[in-house]
Amino acid sequence: MEEFRNDIETIRQASCLTDHSSDSEEKITMVNKVMKSCKDEAETTYAEMVKNIVNYMGEEKLQTFINFALHYMSELRLPVKRGTFVEFRNGLINVCPVGRSCSQEERDQFGEYDQVHNVRKTFVKALEEKFPDSGLVFSIGGQISFDVFPKGWDKTYCLRFIEKDYKTMHFFGDKTDKGGNDHEIYEDARTIGHRVTSPGDTKAQLTQLLGL
Repeated sequence: MEEFRNDIETIRQASCLTDHSSDSEEKITMVNKVMKSCKDEAETTYAEMVKNIVNYMGEEKLQTFINFALHYMSELRLPVKRGTFVEFRNGLINVCPVGRSCSQEERDQFGEYDQVHNVRKTFVKALEEKFPDSGLVFSIGGQISFDVFPKGWDKTYCLRFIEKDYKTMHFFGDKTDKGGNDHEIYEDARTIGHRVTSPGDTKAQLTQLLGL
């Protein structure tokens, strides 16, 4: 959910990127002002957004899901395996085949391995087949894991808190394809989606959009 909260701030600051100002310095001031107000509002909004996935699934269904995921991962043969394969959070379950306690080098190694062998995509497909009527969404993001959460608890959730204040909202994300954790908000009719490949690419696109 920490990542989700950060995305709210990103969307809020990006949503101010309109053509109301032609002066670069004024645009920068406007962005900085929105970033500060978004940070304050995000703290309040976050408390309202947190939902407990236990209440949604129930303990029995939750354990059935976790047991299946752990059994599936026990049969995977990867370059390395470490610890913390299932991380339980308030609004979601994070599943990590390599283990979240892996080092940065091991993280990069798995990321490269996954690009070739589609470990996470295959895992998600197995979960979708096992739990077709669960109402859960399986969203791949980052290098090593994927998130599991109820439908509607994705990044579009934050839009309801800001759409009344801004006519134009821009979203920047890299996992925008179907199954990626940026897909829903990238495709949402309320946003203008921008696909990016790196922090540098994001900066370049923002610079062009702002006319800096």
